[in-house]
Amino acid sequence: MGDARTVVVDGIRQVYRIAGEGPVCLVHSGGPGVHPEYLRLPKLERDLTMVYMDPVGCGDSDLLPDGDYSVSRYGRFAEAVLDDIGAPTGYFLGHSHGGFVALQFGLDHPDRLDGLILYDTAPAHGRDEREAATEGMAAFVQRWADRPEAVEAGRMWDAVNASRTMEIADDESFGRYMNGIMPAYFADYRRTLERVGDLAVAVTHDPNRLPALWDVRDRLGTIKVPALLIVGTHDFICPPRLAYEMRAGMPDARLCELGQSGHFGHIEQADEFASAVLDFVHDHAMGNRE
Repeated sequence: MGDARTVVVDGIRQVYRIAGEGPVCLVHSGGPGVHPEYLRLPKLERDLTMVYMDPVGCGDSDLLPDGDYSVSRYGRFAEAVLDDIGAPTGYFLGHSHGGFVALQFGLDHPDRLDGLILYDTAPAHGRDEREAATEGMAAFVQRWADRPEAVEAGRMWDAVNASRTMEIADDESFGRYMNGIMPAYFADYRRTLERVGDLAVAVTHDPNRLPALWDVRDRLGTIKVPALLIVGTHDFICPPRLAYEMRAGMPDARLCELGQSGHFGHIEQADEFASAVLDFVHDHAMGNRE
């Protein structure tokens, strides 16, 4: 990956890195607060200029002093990156929480987009979505009831989200939680761990981060740019039904379901993931020439 670059917005440093050649594609990882290294996509760098952002509040980017990490505000930093590299438009690949940012970007800045790649994400974030994820976690634990790491993932999820017996208070506790529940993010954690090695993520906890509820379900029909939705069949936190609902609500959307993946299809089914993205970009480019 290329050297880190920085654009400053209202005194806040937004760091990003560029790799590859071809049409520009912004990449916004999930979290929030999870460092973006897990979302390196070398198979796409062969055909696209991948612009990997360190979302504000994590990685090498600054924290926001006022704690206002609204989805639209993340989008303003993404627009500043496009401006900084001199790209009038680009694709926007957003994973999980990064998909929230991509969707909001499609509403706020449609003129800056060639297309949206909405990867294991949702059109809303609030209590209902958290309760659905809790149900998904329970189903995951039941599926792998003989695996201690699965049982521990369910225990840690409940300790933070249900019983509230564990508090996220600093980077250490946040990291312990995220890496403790990590097995649930994969269709088969053990198989993936054996194949690729360490799956731990680095995190930053900002104690000033304000709650940021968000819901664009009633606005999906106004997003006119082409969209690709990618979802893993076994994704517990952004389950396939949400992707199908988004596809039904968006005027120009296609969907790719990865049958052997959870929340990290770019790791579990890397070839299929890359093919879906590149086919989408190729088809859009051919359509622009017709």
